[in-house]
Amino acid sequence: MAAVLAAATTVGIVGYAIARRRRAFVQSSVAARNARLALIGARTGTRHAVHRARLAVTPTERRAGVEAEYQLRSAADVARALGELKGALMKLGQMASYLDDGLPEPVRLALADLQQDAPPMSPELCASVVRAELGHPPERIFAAWDPVPIAAASIGQVHRAVTHAGIEVAVKVQYPGVDEAIRADLVNTDLVFRALALLFPGLDPKPLVEELRARLVEELDYTIEARNQQLFGDYYRGHPYIHVPEVLDELSSARVLTTELATGARFAEVEDWSQDERNLAAEAIFRFVFRSIYRIGAFNGDPHPGNYLFQGGGRVTFLDFGLVKRYVPEEIRLFQQLITAMVIEHDIAQFRAIIEAHEILRQSDISDEEVLGYFGHFYEFVMEDRNIAFTPEYASETVRRMFDPSSPYAHVARSSNVPPAFVITQRINLGLHAVLGRLRAEANWRRIAFELWPFTNGPPSTPMGEAEAAWLAERGDYANEANVQ
Repeated sequence: MAAVLAAATTVGIVGYAIARRRRAFVQSSVAARNARLALIGARTGTRHAVHRARLAVTPTERRAGVEAEYQLRSAADVARALGELKGALMKLGQMASYLDDGLPEPVRLALADLQQDAPPMSPELCASVVRAELGHPPERIFAAWDPVPIAAASIGQVHRAVTHAGIEVAVKVQYPGVDEAIRADLVNTDLVFRALALLFPGLDPKPLVEELRARLVEELDYTIEARNQQLFGDYYRGHPYIHVPEVLDELSSARVLTTELATGARFAEVEDWSQDERNLAAEAIFRFVFRSIYRIGAFNGDPHPGNYLFQGGGRVTFLDFGLVKRYVPEEIRLFQQLITAMVIEHDIAQFRAIIEAHEILRQSDISDEEVLGYFGHFYEFVMEDRNIAFTPEYASETVRRMFDPSSPYAHVARSSNVPPAFVITQRINLGLHAVLGRLRAEANWRRIAFELWPFTNGPPSTPMGEAEAAWLAERGDYANEANVQ
């Protein structure tokens, strides 16, 4: 159950590859899928009732072990059920595809099957989608078209092509039928979340499910992804380190997305680069995430190793804008208040007051020390004015602290809630930390963050920061678009 909650609360939901049995779940009837979901909820509810009865007669010294065993068994059971469904719920489970180092062993094993890529569409099937969407077969739409896909995207596959104007492009084509399967699952996601609420009393499933549905439905429409990508592309155009491929609107539709072709090294290759190169790549990713949130009020919520291309010297191309969260000023203001209390003023009582007021923490008998011990971990890398290295162990600890029932802070996690503003934002704690941990990136993250936060607006602290400041000055951009002061 912990793994599924991890998926739901982050919704980010990396790697969404549609699985080897895509045809099976597309053909499943809505009634059969609903029945399977109902079975998950009923089985979880029954197990919960039996567990509570057992716990009541268990000696105090053994209760923690019994509780941990129960949650691990429930997690594995639900994860296996999601794998069988192979729809939107499977997409939730797949977020563990590169975060599983911090999950308990039964959960890792149960989720293993969710990490597989979908088989490619046949050339004929792919061509039929392009023809239906753009009016002509790909060989006529483009001057050159490679029928062999170069990558699997979240709900489609990517082909290389050349436009009649001579522009090399990447064309993402959506798998036919996947939208119907996902929409069918989304009708009944609340069944699973009601089951989750039995184990996590602090969780309010309704706003979480609403956010989940909104983001996943958006991802099915490539016109929304095109607008998202253009938002980031327009803002970062000309940036010395950050590159977002341009969108070709005239060759795009709801199920076909054509963008400028980008090249570069993949993440696995970068992991073998020098420490200096890895640090520069990580700094660019860090700047992209936090500058985007605080300066344009948007977060590309899929910080996944497959969504970057690296050119060396800190230059990074960012891919896949299907899952983007746009923040309202009140949400940005909440982030500012939390950072100010925890990081700048070190006022744990104030931090606690804020999270209780926003129903992020719902149990009053948790001490301030426990609040600091649990929530402080997520701010560790910006708490002190010194160089700090992200590590895989830190990223794994982040996952364990949030979702492992054997963690010493498990009772705090169970008393915590995830408001809508944090559903996608938790991808920072899970996805971004995992990426930076794999790079073993080292920097003074506090000083870099002070540059990016509008409420601190610090001076450049690195050569990359100086280049970024020069870029901002050249374009006359001194406004903090998402500033809420």
